[in-house]
Amino acid sequence: MRISTLINSSMASIMHPILRKLEGGDRRSIGRSDEVVAEALARPVLFKVLITGLSATDALLRMRAADALEKISVVQPDYLQPHKVFLIKMAAASAQKEVRWHLAQMLPRLKLNEKERRRVADIMLRYLSDGSSIVKTCAMQALADIAIQSLALRPSILLHLRELTVIGTPAMKARGRKLLAKLNPGKTR
Repeated sequence: MRISTLINSSMASIMHPILRKLEGGDRRSIGRSDEVVAEALARPVLFKVLITGLSATDALLRMRAADALEKISVVQPDYLQPHKVFLIKMAAASAQKEVRWHLAQMLPRLKLNEKERRRVADIMLRYLSDGSSIVKTCAMQALADIAIQSLALRPSILLHLRELTVIGTPAMKARGRKLLAKLNPGKTR
């Protein structure tokens, strides 16, 4: 037996059961993600385990861990806070579109200082070049959320959103119009 096979099989045997529930199946499916969300909401210590899923070698597991974390953070945004530095680093480093769009939804839920907001805004601006329109649209929403939190970043974010409302995909144009209306009530552009 090859050493790499041995290492992979022994790593799989030590994987936490909550992460095992996110393995396998079709990439177009969320698998047992909703079950995992319910478990983690009932036992908050599992959130820390799910965070480790973002670093898994299995892309499907990373995708489903990100999905579960994002859903949990809607209900319990404070669960994200102890992992702020890791989540920002993961957002900057991840190339996986499913992880990116979930992180784009989670990051604005963090309590960020101005320097961290600038860092997250820079990451979201890079996401606007992603090949996925979902990533781009989620990044636009994240930028709008950051603009609400930061008067200093608001003018440049508004400029980007106005531009994307003109040149973006149909989904980006529609989202941009809604975001601009929310950020600038009474102004059309």
